Amino acid sequence: MGNVAVDFGGKPFHFIGIGGIGMSAIAHILVEQQLPVSGSDLKLNHITQRLSHQGVRVFMQQDASNLSTFVAERSPVSSGHSSLPQVVCSTAIDPSNVEYRAAIELGCPIFHRSDVLAALIQQYSSIAVGGTHGKTTTSSLIAYLLLKSGLDPTIVVGGEVDAWDGNARLGQGEYLVAEADESDGSLIKFSPHIGIVTNIELDHPDHYESLDDVIEIFKTFQHQSDVFIGSVDCPTVRDEFDLDISYSLDATTQADYIATDLVFHADHTNATIYEKGERLGTLTLRLLGQHNVSNALAAVAVGRYAGLSFETIASVLATFDGAHRRFEHRGCYDNITFLDDYAHHPSEIKATLSAAQMQASVLQTGDRKRIVAVFQPHRYSRTASFLEDFAQSFQAADLVVISDIYSAGEQDNYGVSGPVVAEAIAQHHPKVVYQETLDNVNVYLKKILQPGDLVLFLGAGNLNKVIPDLLDFYRQKQDQVLQSSI
Repeated sequence: MGNVAVDFGGKPFHFIGIGGIGMSAIAHILVEQQLPVSGSDLKLNHITQRLSHQGVRVFMQQDASNLSTFVAERSPVSSGHSSLPQVVCSTAIDPSNVEYRAAIELGCPIFHRSDVLAALIQQYSSIAVGGTHGKTTTSSLIAYLLLKSGLDPTIVVGGEVDAWDGNARLGQGEYLVAEADESDGSLIKFSPHIGIVTNIELDHPDHYESLDDVIEIFKTFQHQSDVFIGSVDCPTVRDEFDLDISYSLDATTQADYIATDLVFHADHTNATIYEKGERLGTLTLRLLGQHNVSNALAAVAVGRYAGLSFETIASVLATFDGAHRRFEHRGCYDNITFLDDYAHHPSEIKATLSAAQMQASVLQTGDRKRIVAVFQPHRYSRTASFLEDFAQSFQAADLVVISDIYSAGEQDNYGVSGPVVAEAIAQHHPKVVYQETLDNVNVYLKKILQPGDLVLFLGAGNLNKVIPDLLDFYRQKQDQVLQSSI
């Protein structure tokens, strides 16, 4: 892949797996640049529907004929080599994929998703956000700050944000804000003006053998960034990297940007912000949890580097509601609060449950019952590698519900399963329940949830598919109670 340069001069693009969060963001930018774009996916969703409305030719299956069909539709008379599309794939596309094989046989230029993103990054004063945790929220905070400050950025992030109605936006300003993924090693392709590292842990044992391997990838990323910003609250970042700009929640670190005096409320967080020892003022966030104060500090650092006043930064960040699936409030019915979060690593689960615990303590009332954590493990390799860490990550929950592992295309060669995860957690937690399928999870939650419960759906898979039906169920239950009281 990527042996020739990506051509943005009018040559068409075809995405195999266009409905993915990363693939669709790039497709969005390209079609907004008036380039011909097509793509295929095994399942259509709201993302593919949105792309279709933008003018993307979306095929409802992955088939060898898609490429020739697209070529014929664009050029009915001639189907010469020049009309062959540039084919874009992600790591999720297997080499045996029939559409991928057809692209090779036709002689199409083939690029990894990261190749196209790297080429886009080169066209702007780009800000690339890397790190094991917090990439989506941090990149979204930065993008939102630049957008609302009138800098009109181009945006490519790994989550959907209401402010730009999706996961991507084409702007006319000098900046591009991108989420830089390290999961498959493609981080080394990016050469941004500003590189950011939120933290570094081993999260993808399917690709990396050790934490040292991950560190080396980030060091290459650092060397290719003109300015490197990072959190010294992460020991690995603090010990292994010489940062141009640092940030921290610990005043003793003497970082360039520090947040102190954190105060947590039910629906917002306050912190005092310092720049090189000078007090800038108070930052108010609608996001909960210490980890999100840290994410916001990265945005403050970028905003100040871009010349924004702290007053502007604070007023903008105070209105940011967050990205979808990041402690996302999905509804509250029958006095049961439903939250959806992408957390799928032990550290993320601890941080998310800590934020839930803070919210629950502030909201404490006579009918406040429990924090219910519903977790769908993601990938066999990750689950096997971090099983003991997962086992000790749910202390802040009152009840833990475990479903089967979401494979994300992996083979089950690791000897782990949903019951194994549930049993491991039960060694450290008194109330753990295993429910094999999402249907089982749905039925179980309809039986046991009580008014006052805070329910967190945790995982990077498809667990959140059960939420709409549960919302309907408890909405109807609430309506019945109201009707009976009239």
